[in-house]
Amino acid sequence: MVEPRIIIVGAGPAGTRAAEACVAAGLRPTVIDEGRRDGGQIYRRQPDHFTRPYEKLYGTETERAREVHSAFDAIKDRIDYRPETLVWNIADRHVWTANGASQEALPFDALLLCTGATDRLMPVKGWHFAGAYSLGGSQVALKSQAVSIGHRVVFMGSGPLLYLVASQYVEAGAQVAAVLDTSPFSARVKAMPDLMAVPSVLWNGVKLTRALKRAGVLVQHGIVPLEIVGDAETGVSGIRYRDGGGKERQIACDAVAMGYHLRPETQLADLARCAFAFDVGTRQWLPERDGDGRASIAGVYLAGDGAKILGARSAEASGKLAALAALTDLGLPVDKGVMISLRGEVATYAKFARGLAKAFPWPVDQAAALPDDAILCRCEGVTAGDLRSVMRETGAKEANRAKAFSRVGMGRCQGRYCGLAAAEVIAAEAGIPVEQVGRLRGQAPVKPLTIAIGEDE
Repeated sequence: MVEPRIIIVGAGPAGTRAAEACVAAGLRPTVIDEGRRDGGQIYRRQPDHFTRPYEKLYGTETERAREVHSAFDAIKDRIDYRPETLVWNIADRHVWTANGASQEALPFDALLLCTGATDRLMPVKGWHFAGAYSLGGSQVALKSQAVSIGHRVVFMGSGPLLYLVASQYVEAGAQVAAVLDTSPFSARVKAMPDLMAVPSVLWNGVKLTRALKRAGVLVQHGIVPLEIVGDAETGVSGIRYRDGGGKERQIACDAVAMGYHLRPETQLADLARCAFAFDVGTRQWLPERDGDGRASIAGVYLAGDGAKILGARSAEASGKLAALAALTDLGLPVDKGVMISLRGEVATYAKFARGLAKAFPWPVDQAAALPDDAILCRCEGVTAGDLRSVMRETGAKEANRAKAFSRVGMGRCQGRYCGLAAAEVIAAEAGIPVEQVGRLRGQAPVKPLTIAIGEDE
């Protein structure tokens, strides 16, 4: 019997557990990852010659990170591991990869997309100045380069990642000026019944907040961002906002890390022609999948935060579950009892995730109030006013039509950072529900390629 060709995209918690399940079944899957080392974003490993202890790097997630890393190390010689490799297209049952100037088309019988998540960003005036980073970007700088993004850093946005990265900076000895959360504390209280679904994770969040306050970090809830103060010459010099009581304040800083929870990396699912549906709770379009991770396209499976933001712990369970579903569909023996148990785990984390969406809501009103002169699309330099003017002149109310006229989302990130906010700006200007705006269509290559790729072929 010819061994089935299983490709796993992503070597984070979901991809690691998926690969582990395939190896346990006697198979040798191909694991493709953009990172230089495994671990994904949440458990990103430090470079080989760095020696910071796990406790300093991962904080409350230390043991989880160690376990995932150990699991990957244990199977590394039994998988076809391809680090620093970009999957830039999916077509005709092949994944197209690029590593430097080399490219390759790999056929698959089962494709497991464990692509993880990226920052969900809401623009604020001045966010294009040097010194303004996403939360994920600031975390990469700390983990991969052992540097702070500034001498005095403000963390702004909402969601668990806001507190996790801020605490990691404090633990590393960086000066954190403030943590400014747009969600009111009352939202967390209302979400408590769902958050209690995973008490240990909830407690970790409480400990992070307490640790920040003990370190003397200003922590404020229910704030409204007004402006990242700075200029093109010197970059960020401060941040202006309204506090929960409505009073305008300003904090001096030379760097801002911002993010509003996370959004799934769904571009590859889009290129694989998977069906999408609008998720009301998070106001995002997400790829459809069944309870075991099967997408609408046969042979394609979705797991981890690349399908829906349920957290790293859920990613481990859903990664293994999706692999077992793939093995089942390939006619290989699978322990059904294990699959039932994994479904229960994922359901528990899904309830917790619903609580997070309530506790740390996406700041919709911020999009409607974005000043006309604020940059909306940083890649193309398109302002909120530019987009609104295009809508008035052309009547464009659908995301891709508005993109064609305004260039919002046409840059190198293809709308990863501005697309969701742009949809909210369109919805507010047109007076329609955001789901009617639709979503930006993905196109290959999903990320820029070197011009030298394939020149020797």
